Amino acid sequence: MTRLELYHQQKTKQFPWKGLIISIAVSLILTAGFFVFRFYDQSSIKIDAPSEQLGEKVVIHLPNGQKVYTYDNFIIKKNGKTYYKGERNTIDLTGGTVTYEDWK
Repeated sequence: MTRLELYHQQKTKQFPWKGLIISIAVSLILTAGFFVFRFYDQSSIKIDAPSEQLGEKVVIHLPNGQKVYTYDNFIIKKNGKTYYKGERNTIDLTGGTVTYEDWK
């Protein structure tokens, strides 16, 4: 046997414990850091929408017998006509009688 064969025959392969322990520690630190950052990020920013002043509750009785339940601030009177002004639509309520009632 040559010296090279003797050297390779006697040497046992070592497992890299140091690299394994370091990689596990780094992954645990990164995971913990992720959850801490996520908790801090979610708990630190809170945005509350401003409260909208809707006014009093109103029932409008239309001439055809239908009723419209709405709030006082959504009713607009312009040029002798009464309109319901919502977020996306405008309804003509001319001829209806407005009564202030508590509806549910």
